[in-house]
Amino acid sequence: MSSWQYVSVEQDDFTAVITMNKPPANALSKDMIQELGSAVEQIMEDDSVRAVVLHGEGRFFAAGADIKEFTEIKHGSEFADLARDGQRIFRQIETAQKPVIAAIHGAALGGGLELAMACHMRIACENAKLGLPELNLGLVPGFAGTQRLPKLVGRPRAMEMLLTGQPLTAAEAEAWGLVNRTVPEGAHLDEAKKLAEAAAGKSVRSVQAVMELLQNAETDPIERGQEKEAVQFGDVFETKDAKEGITAFLEKRKPSFNQR
Repeated sequence: MSSWQYVSVEQDDFTAVITMNKPPANALSKDMIQELGSAVEQIMEDDSVRAVVLHGEGRFFAAGADIKEFTEIKHGSEFADLARDGQRIFRQIETAQKPVIAAIHGAALGGGLELAMACHMRIACENAKLGLPELNLGLVPGFAGTQRLPKLVGRPRAMEMLLTGQPLTAAEAEAWGLVNRTVPEGAHLDEAKKLAEAAAGKSVRSVQAVMELLQNAETDPIERGQEKEAVQFGDVFETKDAKEGITAFLEKRKPSFNQR
């Protein structure tokens, strides 16, 4: 797999691991965000990859945007363009047909949490801090934090997080539904890989269908969503994997999936 200046990608069986490495805090500079976009695009085009884990090297997952870069921006329109670039790339992650799992340690703050929220699942170390402190700087989130957070934790809790700027502990984030689960310090990457491997072991076509249906469920009326589910149910039934899964169940053996 390729590597860039701040991002590297390694493959372990059917799982790709994206590592952010921009010491000391993995600040999300414009260059790092662009590299993340390139890495995700490459992975999504690689049929040998079925699940993705995203994590940060060093002390943090990602402690926020690169604030020093902000001082180089002179006009609000440039700032808006920076936000749009990040939003586009994070949306690319969110709409991917392969599951992307954030493995969080240390801190996921500001843009770091916005990146984690764009992933489909989140595993966090017990001592991790997660928050959107932009209002402490007189700013607002720019990478769709105000849009994704209320969908995950509800509007009142999103309001509290945003207006106070106070980060959540990992335990609070789990209780609020912001992360799937918390794990002991240092176990985040292994736990995320286990989750990725479980997803990668399923039928590729079934996973793609579920990813698409869950994405549609956020915007479609239930009647439309039900019809799309029925259509997918029928389409998936025609695949070799469905026939293999049913046969394996009846024969009481483990199915051999991913024949498409």
